[in-house]
Amino acid sequence: MQQVPRIDISHPDETSLQSLDAACRDHGFFLLTGHGLDDLIDRTWEQMRRFFASSRTVKQSVLRTEDNALGYYDRELTKRKRDHKEVFDFMEPDGSGGALRNRWPEQLPGFRETLSEFFDAFGKLSAETMRLVHRAAGLSGEIMASHGGSPAVSTVRLNHYPVGDPVAACERAGLAELGDVALGHHTDPGVITLLLQDATGGLQTLTREDHWIDVPPEPGTIVVNLADSVQVWTNDQYRAAVHRVIPMTERARYSIPYFFNPEVEALIQPIAELSPEGPLYRPFTWREFIIARMTDNYADLDAEDTQISHYRI
Repeated sequence: MQQVPRIDISHPDETSLQSLDAACRDHGFFLLTGHGLDDLIDRTWEQMRRFFASSRTVKQSVLRTEDNALGYYDRELTKRKRDHKEVFDFMEPDGSGGALRNRWPEQLPGFRETLSEFFDAFGKLSAETMRLVHRAAGLSGEIMASHGGSPAVSTVRLNHYPVGDPVAACERAGLAELGDVALGHHTDPGVITLLLQDATGGLQTLTREDHWIDVPPEPGTIVVNLADSVQVWTNDQYRAAVHRVIPMTERARYSIPYFFNPEVEALIQPIAELSPEGPLYRPFTWREFIIARMTDNYADLDAEDTQISHYRI
């Protein structure tokens, strides 16, 4: 069995569901094929590269702030260390929140339109993918319906990992120390993440035996990883993927994650039918959890990142 199995979402059979179940219990990663989105993905890659190749003026025009975490940024922290990357974040383009808070570079015609199309398609694919995860876990239809995500609170990130420091030398004074890896080990806080990665490689995940394994770039596939909410819902039967990105030494890396998140007021707690010996976590809302997780993105607050372990009973 492949450590990171390939699942054809257009024709999932029992064998692939067994492989999916095994991966979710071990490290939380699998690859999707049969999604039918190749043309849209190609156009999205093109727009993303246009943005990161644009001038500093274009990027600064959509710079994110402490009161609006959408737009461009190049000095985010993971585990209190600065990441080796620059990013662009946006949320549901036509939703009420996105209409008010998204920042789009006016100098790049076609950028917003393509990324809006990408957001809609990956929101639908995320819901379909979650139904596969529910099936692999053996959940009933009623439980499945109440344990998913919502595009209204989901986000997309464009990542560029350059070789070397993403921040110009003249701007580094007073910044947090650059991390030893391009992106420090962490879990995603939501439900699942759908990820596009280029051919550069560098993404790794941690198995239950504490071994780092590669999540290989494979043409035509979409990477999927489980996030914290799924680990709590399944009462630790399924694992939120612990992952990292190793430093770029020869060429830059690009990736595009779609973070599929729960409803804002969703109560995150173990599902009773998956917790026969009792819940391992106390209930918490998605709102309180994501606010706590985002607090240290801008500055080192001299405190450990908020994790689901803080909610363990």
